[in-house]
Order: sequence, then structure tokens, then C-alpha cells
Amino acid sequence: QVQLVESGGGLAQPGGSLRLSCAASGFTFSNYAMSWVRQAPGKGLEWVSDINSSGGRTYYSDSVKGRFTISRDNAKNTVYLQMNNLKPEDTAMYYCAKDRGPVVAGPGLAEYDSWGQGTQVTVSS
Repeated sequence: QVQLVESGGGLAQPGGSLRLSCAASGFTFSNYAMSWVRQAPGKGLEWVSDINSSGGRTYYSDSVKGRFTISRDNAKNTVYLQMNNLKPEDTAMYYCAKDRGPVVAGPGLAEYDSWGQGTQVTVSS
């Protein structure tokens, strides 16, 4: 079965960096687009970023554009989220999600069919 396991979260200071990883198994990773989604305390889910199956196309929400970078290593079945210049408002549980197909139709338009358990990111001084 599909398994997505996030790691790399933790406590960071404002302006700091973290790199999240999501290790995938149970499906042919290179055939599917992947996404990162987050949920801040007391708030709903917020889309963060998408990457298509080849890694050749990426999308970002306005709130993270220019600070976060999504990437993937299809040989390692892993998708990453490099987060730089972190802000307190980035504090959230971060989830990776598998799309239903290889290509995302547009920013934030991925159709997820599997989720990981999440990794907590806290940005505070």
C-alpha cells in the first residue's frame, strides 16, 4: 500500500532554514506528481507547493514563493521541501501528498489520493 513518511521538521528561528523530506513507497513514485500541504494550529489546510512527476514543473503558493523550493529524487523515491527565510507564520504541520496522476493541472489544483502523517515545523525565537 501507499506509504508517505515525512521527516525533517523541528524548531527553527525566524530567518532560519529547514529541509523536509517525504519518503514514498508502495507505488511507482516517478509516475506521480507530489505536493506539500500544511495546517497551522486552529486553521484549515493550506496548499504549499506541487511538483510534477519528472520534477520539471513546480508551483508555489504566494505565501512561500521565493523562500521555499520543492524538488524530488525519483531514484530515491523522495520529495523534498527546502524552506528558507522561515517566518513565524510558517508554523504548521506539513504533509506530503500524492497526486492521482503525473501532472498537476495548475497551481494548487492537485488531486490528492494519499497523505503522510505529517511533520511539525515551529518557527519561533
